[in-house]
Amino acid sequence: MSTGDQQTDTQAPQTQEEAGYDLDRRAMAAILYAVDVDDRDQLVALMEPLHAADIADLLEQINAFDRGRLIRLYGKEFDGEILSELDESIREEVIAILHPEVLAEAVRELESDDVVDLVEDLEEPQQEAILDALEDADRVAVEQALAYPEGSAGRLMQREVVMVPEHWDVGSAIDFLRNAEELPDQFYHVVLVDPRLHPVGNVTLGKLMSSRRNVLLKDITEDVFQVIPVSQDEGDVAYAFNQYHLISAPVVDEEGRLVGAITIDDAMAVLDEENEEDILRLAGVGEESSLSDSVAETSRMRLPWLAVNLATAILASSVIALFETTISQFVALAVLMPIVASMGGNAGTQSLTVAVRALATKDLTGANAWRVIRRELAVGLLNGLVFAVVMGVVSLIWFGVPAIGWVIAVAMVVNLIVAGLAGVGIPLILERAGVDPALASGTFVTTVTDVVGFFVFLGLAGVVLL
Repeated sequence: MSTGDQQTDTQAPQTQEEAGYDLDRRAMAAILYAVDVDDRDQLVALMEPLHAADIADLLEQINAFDRGRLIRLYGKEFDGEILSELDESIREEVIAILHPEVLAEAVRELESDDVVDLVEDLEEPQQEAILDALEDADRVAVEQALAYPEGSAGRLMQREVVMVPEHWDVGSAIDFLRNAEELPDQFYHVVLVDPRLHPVGNVTLGKLMSSRRNVLLKDITEDVFQVIPVSQDEGDVAYAFNQYHLISAPVVDEEGRLVGAITIDDAMAVLDEENEEDILRLAGVGEESSLSDSVAETSRMRLPWLAVNLATAILASSVIALFETTISQFVALAVLMPIVASMGGNAGTQSLTVAVRALATKDLTGANAWRVIRRELAVGLLNGLVFAVVMGVVSLIWFGVPAIGWVIAVAMVVNLIVAGLAGVGIPLILERAGVDPALASGTFVTTVTDVVGFFVFLGLAGVVLL
């Protein structure tokens, strides 16, 4: 192989498998170079193969100055799908940069649910700019969806839905679909409705196309049929999709009439958002944190929880202060204290993470709560005994005082049992009180394990060693 061939191979674009679906750095560099030299044709050629989600990632990863130049140069090629894929933290900025005509054309390409998702978090002037770009019928549909509570099925659904009378046969349905002037870009079912527009069944497109024309639609409906109330929380909607393996589901109003449909991509987006929110809340960094946030915004979201952590740390320190005399006589206790607290905190976080996730997926309920608590207590006891032996031996070798080994061994067992109990019990209590368990559990669990760990360890040391 020649040197030239080797260089060509080295510079060949990464395959999707090699890149792991990440943006190719060389492609990004080429795009930014096209922006630098103001070469619109080259920019369009480079952006053309990219999926809207990849373009959104690109816009999120570059700085605000390059982002503005790229959007202006890209111009009318800007696709509405890019807006729907963008992180909310920079969506307003991008919309403000787009020329009104480009924005109008981009928005017209979107389904009603995507438009609702786009405008619901925007300021009123930007909402009006997008709504003004829509056809009258589309604007009415979006405004009706926005009238439903935030986080409800009404906000999540798309108004475009394919419905046919329940008494039709396959041939009638196929002819109807072929003659329709406009169909949703994505749909998976034909919804059967009664004369009062109440949905009574779903027929998959696969069943429709594989059945003879004279077969009645009601004879080939799906076995699993779930109807979603328009006011249902979107988290419960996503749970239903995941639990019953739904692809799409009709949405009904208070009278049970069909008003829209929710598809699996929207339900999975909700699941993804809720998982992300839980992770961010557990870490105490704010449920809307993003890498695109400014320093001031990031600081503002993290500051309250750092303040709470400071208060709980002072509480734990006050427990230590109660045993100041004991610590002053046995310096080894000051060395070992962080180990007890750290082990308890980590064990509590393990139980807490499992519990919060199980509550979110409805796997942990009042019916099995005691069984789960007993399991975590047993796990805490077993792990506590294992590490009690380890730390007892380490302490004996380290300090040569058998009593210190016994003290830390007992403290380790007690703290890991308490950690397991707190990790499951605190989220359950918060959920019963109507507080999101992911929001405050971490702080409470850490406080409990620190306070109990210090109190048991230092209290035992005071009794045994003095």
